[in-house]
Amino acid sequence: MPDLLLELRSEEIPARMQRKAAGDLKKLVTDGLVDAGLTYEAAREYWTPRRLTLDVRGLTVRSRDVREERKGPSTKAPEQAVQGFLRSARLSSVDEAEIRTDPKKGDFYVAVVSKPGRAAEAIIADLLPGVIRNFPWPKSMRWGAASGPKGMRYGTVEGCGGEALRWVRPLQSIFCTFGPETEEPVVVDFEVDGIRAGNVTYGHRFHAPDAITVRRFDDYVAKLEAAKVVLDAGRRKEIILADAKNLAFARGLELVEDEGLLDEVSGLVEWPVVLMGEFEEDFLSIPSEIVRLTIRANQKCFVTRPHGGEEALSNHFLLTANIEAKDGGTEIAHGNGKVVRARLSDALHFWKTDQGDLPDLGRLTASAEKFGLDLKKPLDQRMARLDQLSVTFHAKLGTQGERVERIARLAEELAPIVGADPKLARRAAILAKADLQTEIVGEFPELQGQMGRTYALLQGEHASVAAAVEEHYKPQGPSDSVPADPVSIAVALADKLDTLVGFWAIDEKPTGSKDPYALRRAALGVIRILVENGVTLRLTRWAKNDLLSFFHDRLKVYLRDQGARHDLIDAVLASGAPDWTAAGQAAHAEASERSERSAVSADNDDLLLIVRRVEALSTFLDTEDGKNLLAGTKRAAKILAAEEKKGTRVADAVDPTLFAEPSEKALFAAVNQAEREAGEAIGKQDFSAAMRALSVLRGPVDAFFEHVLVNADDEAVRANRLALLARIREATGQVADFSRISG
Repeated sequence: MPDLLLELRSEEIPARMQRKAAGDLKKLVTDGLVDAGLTYEAAREYWTPRRLTLDVRGLTVRSRDVREERKGPSTKAPEQAVQGFLRSARLSSVDEAEIRTDPKKGDFYVAVVSKPGRAAEAIIADLLPGVIRNFPWPKSMRWGAASGPKGMRYGTVEGCGGEALRWVRPLQSIFCTFGPETEEPVVVDFEVDGIRAGNVTYGHRFHAPDAITVRRFDDYVAKLEAAKVVLDAGRRKEIILADAKNLAFARGLELVEDEGLLDEVSGLVEWPVVLMGEFEEDFLSIPSEIVRLTIRANQKCFVTRPHGGEEALSNHFLLTANIEAKDGGTEIAHGNGKVVRARLSDALHFWKTDQGDLPDLGRLTASAEKFGLDLKKPLDQRMARLDQLSVTFHAKLGTQGERVERIARLAEELAPIVGADPKLARRAAILAKADLQTEIVGEFPELQGQMGRTYALLQGEHASVAAAVEEHYKPQGPSDSVPADPVSIAVALADKLDTLVGFWAIDEKPTGSKDPYALRRAALGVIRILVENGVTLRLTRWAKNDLLSFFHDRLKVYLRDQGARHDLIDAVLASGAPDWTAAGQAAHAEASERSERSAVSADNDDLLLIVRRVEALSTFLDTEDGKNLLAGTKRAAKILAAEEKKGTRVADAVDPTLFAEPSEKALFAAVNQAEREAGEAIGKQDFSAAMRALSVLRGPVDAFFEHVLVNADDEAVRANRLALLARIREATGQVADFSRISG
């Protein structure tokens, strides 16, 4: 079977676009081939800073012949209908149609359209120009002769006219060959804006700029490598990582690994050459996270640390060049070192400035008094300035200072619930946003929180307060850890609940895929903090109506990601938490509400308990008792719902004197026992015990349906038996609405 090899070579493609672009190329080409009637065995994409490559293996030589039959109107149909049929079938006259006979409807026309298969080479030549011209770059430019006057080569998209090719950077060559491994492949002939496809590519622009003639993929990879181009991005990463580790080890150091940076750097070079640079040890007085971020952000370099060290860095860094310099890279390393030193000098200045007094200290007194701040402390000064400047958080939600006050009050309120000291929680909340006014965070916003913790410790804050200043932003994604210190939990919950309640109050809710204020992430953060720390919290104190429903929707996503069944989640959410006070149990024993519970009950505001109920229900339904009880309960609910819909009378309470069968008496006793014991277990939040209590219903329910006719002729007996079915629904409904469970 033949293979297709395609390479689109251009000027530098931004590293952030390369992986997606290669994937888009693979999808567009393979989808187009399949749509045209071809099949293939495998396809793999590759990318470097200067080329996108696609290797398609086992492509069929030709598409299949296609024969279509299109049924037309009756031979006695009006001429207008016949002519419309001929036009749609692309027939010039009825003589080109066949006549078929239907025993009931008579004769009718049939158009038989035969489409011969096409050679794969022709299909590829037709497909690729469109793929290239309509390629979905997130940002592209027009270039070539049509992009501007007097043969201007390229320019930005804005203001350009004509039909010039749009590409991320000027496209320089197209390589496209097709053929089996045992024969000489052919060049697929097509042209895009004056660039004709061929079997020629080019290697490294400095080391091997001459043309290279290539036959097929193995040949292509080998010749590129000889021309100082490593095609596979994964292999470039392996080379960079291994060489960086070895170079650090040779100096008695360790590489501080950074997967994100490694990904980025591998997209900046075609021939990775790892070099070591250095800077003055004086800069190591700056916190390591600042040094690391400065070197990473400005020079895309890795930092190192002494062998066996944890926090402290060394004054050596590792850079990845795209060239083998004649001097061994001495000048390249020296040049990078000069830039690193300049950036670290700025960082050192920011670091020292943040620890000094603000020049406008005299104007901060009122804000300091409002928040109980100590203006002798640098971080307190920054919080006072944040308030004094009246920095807007949101036009409808006030300033950052007003928001901090709300968060502080809420953190103080939440503290006893989560086991935190209210005073520490309030202090942490007040300082949580102070580092927004520091020079370091102004330069590196990604250090927000992290620098707050560092500065809090420097001014002698309690360790829990300092931790909360950093951790109150957590979790910032599904893979991020949740805060565990009680003070951090209180402030993190307060921060997220204030955001959610505030934006709900001004009707700024997520819509579709739009969520500009990251409210879904905030809700998921609340869920993870509560569940993963085992915190019981009644959200209806803050989250009303549709906000609670929003939490339930996010909880469903969270639980499904954990492997929970969606029907079990719906079943638990559809059941309300009953009143387990003594009066509530007494009232519930004989009569209960029979109306259909809403899919999202306002009683379900304790997310941790919902999760535990889902877990216990899942475990129970995996047992034989659980499966059988589910079947019986669903049968009871189905009968009851049908009769209620018809308006059949259901007794307000079960009357034991109307029992005619031993099975009725046994079920009534079992329901009373199960309801009481399950209720007691739920009151203790022991949902496994509640399930065990319900399991005693299995036998009595089975026996009831085997020996008792629910719809008895006697109206009073029938109403009583329906009331007994209602009691089954009530008992199981303490944990979940079993009617919503599949199976």
